Amino acid sequence: MRVVTTAQPLDVQPTPLALLLLGREADPKSERGVDCPGDLPAPSDPGLVERARAAKAKLGDKVFVLGHHYQRDEVIEFADVTGDSFKLARDAAARPDAEYIVFCGVHFMAESADILTSDDQQVVLPDLAAGCSMADMATAEQVAECWDVLTEAGVAEQVVPVSYMNSSADIKAFTGKHGGTICTSSNAKRALDWAFEQGDPSTGKVLFLPDQHLGRNTAVRDMGMSLDDCVVYNPHKPNGGLTAEQLRAAKMILWRGHCSVHGRFSLESVEDVRARIPGVNVLVHPECKHEVVAAADYVGSTEYIIKALEAAPPGSKWAIGTELNLVRRLANRFAAEDKEIVFLDKTVCFCSTMNRIDLPHLVWALESLAEGKVVNRIQVDRETESFAKLALERMLALP
Repeated sequence: MRVVTTAQPLDVQPTPLALLLLGREADPKSERGVDCPGDLPAPSDPGLVERARAAKAKLGDKVFVLGHHYQRDEVIEFADVTGDSFKLARDAAARPDAEYIVFCGVHFMAESADILTSDDQQVVLPDLAAGCSMADMATAEQVAECWDVLTEAGVAEQVVPVSYMNSSADIKAFTGKHGGTICTSSNAKRALDWAFEQGDPSTGKVLFLPDQHLGRNTAVRDMGMSLDDCVVYNPHKPNGGLTAEQLRAAKMILWRGHCSVHGRFSLESVEDVRARIPGVNVLVHPECKHEVVAAADYVGSTEYIIKALEAAPPGSKWAIGTELNLVRRLANRFAAEDKEIVFLDKTVCFCSTMNRIDLPHLVWALESLAEGKVVNRIQVDRETESFAKLALERMLALP
């Protein structure tokens, strides 16, 4: 056996990202790794519900609480409105008299609310470490480098960026600055149609950020493209792991990002639930992998999923491929109508960062506001806000 030794210790320096993930550094622009200040109530405090009610009552119309569909039930109970990320941001903008917007969701959602609300309104995120792994997969520096790669390949002028709502304010600003638009899982096809109309139909391309699965599923399933029309740009490889020829041939340049929850569903999950529950309808979110979407009976956003189950006949059976808090809430809601609703995967999977917003954090945020102390304010700088808002306004103008 050959043994290799070295006389000097290896000089291995951890990268900034590694330190961030280990919790030894903080980055205000990251979706995770940011400390949450303040003394939180104990989770075991039996008076948390009453404390939340009292603080919210004291604030009255000064506070507007938004609850994303993936939040815990104990948090949703105190939400004035519920919905997906964009619906909630628009709901906040429609309440200009509310001095405080408490966003029970994740960091990029609170940023979007700050962008769309007035300067007089203050957006609060109960836990600053509530982030989104997908949004983290595309940083401003990485995307700027990608654009340089596209420029060197001679295709940048043919590319229109389309960014998913689940992205940071920096990425939205990049999109706005480069003539692109934002999309949701509900209007992704309309956004892509618009993007391809901006240039030569024969040479036009889209850079889709940051979720490769939503981009691929929309292009192939809804727009009739082939998988060969799509390439994946990997920010961790030189030139994204792509040749100039591949970039020139592609119609869809997909960023290598994904949702950690929706990405866990597999074709085996679909086959298993069909074997276990005869006659089951499989309904999944378009952030799932392409083979899962292709094997499902229905595909749509969280709002689509809710409406589909509302319209479903009594006695029908459904396996849902999305976040567990929502699936469990829907199962309880429709149990009286004899609708059987199960989670698509056998393994329980919450969105870990969404789940950071719990009752102690919400109580702390509300009580602090009731005492006149603004905590965990999310504030996007003016330049970023202006370009991000431009991209969002392009989406709002979509037919």
